[in-house]
Amino acid sequence: MAKIQEEVSRRKTFAIISHPDAGKTTLTEKMLLLGGAIRSAGSVKARKSKKFATSDWMELEKQRGISVTSSVMQFEYEGYKINILDTPGHEDFSEDTYRTLMAVDSVVMILDVAKGVEAQTKKLFKVCRDRGIPIFTFINKMDRHGKDPLELFEEIEEVLGIESTPVNYPIGMGPTFKGVYDRFTKTIEYYGEDEEESTFVSVENYTDLRKQLEKSADEETIEKLMEDLQLLDEAGNPFHLDTVKEGKQTPVFFGSAISNFGVPTFLQHFLQIAPSPFPRESSAGKVNPTDKVFSGFIFKIQANMDPSHRDRIAFLRICSGQYEKGMSTWLERTGKQMKLAQPQQFFADSREGVDHAYAGDIVGLYDPGVYQIGDTICGTKELFEFGDLPQFPPEHFAKVRPKNALRHKQYVKGIQQLAQEGAIQVYRTPKFEDTILGAVGQLQFEVFIYRMKAEYGVDLEMERLSYQLARWVKEGEIPEKAYYSSTSMLVHDYVKRQVLLFKNEFSLNYFLQQNEGITLTESPPKDK
Repeated sequence: MAKIQEEVSRRKTFAIISHPDAGKTTLTEKMLLLGGAIRSAGSVKARKSKKFATSDWMELEKQRGISVTSSVMQFEYEGYKINILDTPGHEDFSEDTYRTLMAVDSVVMILDVAKGVEAQTKKLFKVCRDRGIPIFTFINKMDRHGKDPLELFEEIEEVLGIESTPVNYPIGMGPTFKGVYDRFTKTIEYYGEDEEESTFVSVENYTDLRKQLEKSADEETIEKLMEDLQLLDEAGNPFHLDTVKEGKQTPVFFGSAISNFGVPTFLQHFLQIAPSPFPRESSAGKVNPTDKVFSGFIFKIQANMDPSHRDRIAFLRICSGQYEKGMSTWLERTGKQMKLAQPQQFFADSREGVDHAYAGDIVGLYDPGVYQIGDTICGTKELFEFGDLPQFPPEHFAKVRPKNALRHKQYVKGIQQLAQEGAIQVYRTPKFEDTILGAVGQLQFEVFIYRMKAEYGVDLEMERLSYQLARWVKEGEIPEKAYYSSTSMLVHDYVKRQVLLFKNEFSLNYFLQQNEGITLTESPPKDK
């Protein structure tokens, strides 16, 4: 028990979220560099140099310069076992991000100093707030012109509805940016051109701070800093650790991820403040991370991470107990016993076997096709579940078929495996068994076509459809006219449940008015 307690207390499992181009993947790279996990940081934009972000392992991500799938990276740093989940910033892949947020204990939110709180940030933040996930804010690109820091604090509080409290504060901005003042440690961290090592100077009070800055900053920059700091002392939100852990207050840090400025001190503060794994609700009540009984849930499935083996990996968030190599477990959904013989820990697309793992860790399980997203795995026959993960109804639809009929076997395998990842939803028409794809965002179709070609050797023909809504049939018998309606289409999902596709809200409401005995739902019932 003492061993489990010790191991759990040093785990920090968090996700990094942001709007596209705010610097999420760059910050991730710098953290990995600090931990000695990589020797040099790659950039998602560095196509010509062929040096790409470690977290962007899929070839399409390297070509497009975007992250389209969540990545898991694990490393040791100053006695902590760190699990970073880098998430897609593009809104078309928000469902993958939302599921990933269910597997973390805290979140780092990155804001571009010039743009502040952007649309995708609001959506992701809402999920965090609804779950009470502790949030840490890193305001990036301080070496460029941007919004006034006080304006950013106001924006965070008004738009996101959460208190903000700056841990450090910028000294200037853009061309006048000289560094940051750490309000916790009363230390100046000077911004320099050498990103390998920052210069730190401790001060006793604001008078001493002013004297130190007179050597490097102009009077206007110093005056603004002094005024802002005094205002924060008098009217700002005082730091409260309990409020942070409840997800009601966000500590704010400033820096420049591209130059690595502010990242080391941010990580040090974060590791001291951020929570270790906490109890999780289940159908059997709260499950404590230090419980002896092993448990966890599947939050992601990824096919073909290793092109040479074409395998499928199910990502398991451990919630309690200790994993030991070869241990027997039970899958709650089926009640069947299984051995976890070859779990692996990850660093983007690289992996290594693991003999022991604890609550907070993310391990990859070889999946022969038995796992589903949301599955709970228990260490005893006394089964319970952690509950469903978010699933969103698709808003874009397309009919697909293979260009070459001789590739039909590979086509069926690819469709099945990619659908099981949760990256896209697959339906069949009842009469002719046509394949209909449903996606939350348009870019998912592009990724699907790319992966079918690259991973399964199948070229697709795709015909976009004009439907916008999908609703599962919960109760009632679908009338024959629904099969042939001009404003709706009846299809079946992968377990033969009836689903109606509608062109718009008007056609949905009209259908419900004409068929009072039918009940529809936005998400499917849990598959047993």
